[in-house]
Amino acid sequence: MAYKPEPAFTHGTPSATGVLLVNLGTPDEPTAPAVRRYLKQFLSDTRVVEIPKAIWWLILNGIILNVRPKKTAKKYASIWMKEGSPLRVYTSRQAQMLRGFLGERGKAGALKVEYAMRYGNPSMESAIDKLKAARCDNILVLPLYPQYAASTTGATMDELGRVLSQIRNVPGIRLVRSFHDHPAYIKAIAKNVMAEWMKIGRPNFATDKLLMTFHGLPKFHLDKGDPYHCHCHKTARLIADELGVKADQYVLTFQSRFGRAEWLQPYTDKTLEALGKKGTKRIDVICPGFAADCLETLEEIADEGRVTFLQAGGSEFHYIPVANDTQAYVGALTEIVTENLQGWITGEDADIVKRDNALSAQRAKALGAKS
Repeated sequence: MAYKPEPAFTHGTPSATGVLLVNLGTPDEPTAPAVRRYLKQFLSDTRVVEIPKAIWWLILNGIILNVRPKKTAKKYASIWMKEGSPLRVYTSRQAQMLRGFLGERGKAGALKVEYAMRYGNPSMESAIDKLKAARCDNILVLPLYPQYAASTTGATMDELGRVLSQIRNVPGIRLVRSFHDHPAYIKAIAKNVMAEWMKIGRPNFATDKLLMTFHGLPKFHLDKGDPYHCHCHKTARLIADELGVKADQYVLTFQSRFGRAEWLQPYTDKTLEALGKKGTKRIDVICPGFAADCLETLEEIADEGRVTFLQAGGSEFHYIPVANDTQAYVGALTEIVTENLQGWITGEDADIVKRDNALSAQRAKALGAKS
C-alpha cells in the first residue's frame, strides 16, 4: 500500500496535540447539484442506510438523487446565512471559540483545534492533514453528537479509520463516544432555554408543554442494540430536572423519518398535531441532540413544526434555537475536551520544553540527521 507523504519534519520542533470537532455535514451551497453531491455521499454510507447495497443503489440513484436534490435545495436556500450553511457557520465558530477557551486555561500553545464534516467539506481527511502538518502527535476527536448512534458517531469512527489507514506515522487517537449526560452539556442546554424564557416568559404548564425533539432512527436500530434511544431519554430527563420541569410537563419525540419502516416513536409531527387538537395552548420546542442549528431544526421544526401545531388548533409556538456558539455550550465542550486530554497536556514550563527540544535536535544531528 502507498501511504500519503508525511509532512516535512525537523528534529527539535515542538509537538502539539490536536482537537478535531466533527459534525454531520452540509452541502457547499443551496443548489440542486451541490445537494445531490452531498446526499450521494451521505446516503451511500451503509451506517446511515442499512438496506442491501444492490437494492439501495437502484433506489438512491434511480429515484432519490433525481427527485430530492431540487426540493431540498429550496429548503436549504430558505435557511442559508450570509456566511454559508448554518451548520458549518456555527461549527466553525465553536472551533474558533474553543481555541480561545482552551487558551484561557493555559493550553493554547500546545493545542491545535480544527473542525470537519463527516460528509461534505471540510472533510475529516483534510482536517487531520492540517493537524498532522501542525506537528500533532496526538489527536482528540469529538463528534458533535451528544447521544451515540451507529449512524452518526459510529460512521465518524469508520471514516477516522479509513483516513488513518492511509497514514504511515499514525498519531495517538482518542474519541469521545458520547456526552449525552455530561453535567456541563446538560447545564448549557438548560441555560439556553432559561435565557429564552427570560425573554418570552416561562410556559404555564397547566396548558402548555415543553417538547424535546431528537433526530429519528429506524426502530430496528434500537432492537439490534443501538443505545441512541436510551441516551435521548436520559438527556431529556436530566434537562427537565435542571429546568425544574416535571415528567408530565414535557414530551420527548423523534423527527426526520423517511421510508415505510417503523421509526422511533413518538413522531414529532404527529405529536405536534395531536397536542394542537387536544387544546395545548403553547409549545416550546428544543432540539438537544443537535450541536448546531441546521436544516432539520430551522426548516423542519421551526417552520414546518410551527405550521403543523398552529393549524391543528394550537395558539403559540416557540422554537428555542440550539445552543450553537453560546458561551455556555462552548464552555461545556471545553470541559469535555479538557477531561479527555488528561495525560496529553503536561503543563510543563515553556523554557523547559524549549531546552528539551534543542537537546533532542542536537542528539539527532549527532546521529546523522540532516534536519
